[in-house]
Amino acid sequence: MSEEKANKPHILYVEDDETLSFVTKDNLELNGYQVTHALDGKQALQLFKKEIYDLCLVDVMLPEIDGYTVAKEIRSRHSEIPIIFLTAKSLKEDKIKGLKIGADDYITKPFSIEELILKIQIFLKRKYITGSQELPILKIGAYTLDHDNLRLSIGDDYTQMTKKEADLLKLLIKNKNKIVERSTILERIWGENDYFMGRSMDVFISRLRKYLKQDPSITVENIHGVGFRLNE
Repeated sequence: MSEEKANKPHILYVEDDETLSFVTKDNLELNGYQVTHALDGKQALQLFKKEIYDLCLVDVMLPEIDGYTVAKEIRSRHSEIPIIFLTAKSLKEDKIKGLKIGADDYITKPFSIEELILKIQIFLKRKYITGSQELPILKIGAYTLDHDNLRLSIGDDYTQMTKKEADLLKLLIKNKNKIVERSTILERIWGENDYFMGRSMDVFISRLRKYLKQDPSITVENIHGVGFRLNE
């Protein structure tokens, strides 16, 4: 994956209507989004556990697992990711149910691509504005990561990090206690997934373990053949 693609907002799109999903996915990609499509609720949750997404578009009426259940599970795993329901239902009760579960908004079928893209832009802008206020300072165990200044502190001690070290630790902290796949790390931090980049990543992981060793409650676990998990 190119660095340009890795930097595009990543959308999980869950829709069982193949014709509608083909057209919608194509239009979203033409407008600069990276889109992963799932045909049913079960596949959607499997994909969500494996990748990192910036926004979820979820149809309510889905085979295997319905959209409400999908949204509830996503929200339990990620409290801040925007979730937009796509539905043919326009009843007030259905909208209230979805919003109570944790969805951020509804768009009723049939919808225009322009309307959908506008909603996506609004929620991503809100997400990034909030993130820019909250994310430069991150806590993990007894450590504080000042990402903007590339400084990892514990008490009066600190380590001056490289940009790539800080980016890698930030990604792991944002997904702490969850497995982040090797391919995801390589594509997000290195911009490319290949053998030599993988060897470089392993060296950086070893450095992070060394930096974090003063707090025994923190471990960077290697899930063999899959990825890494920062445990707290």
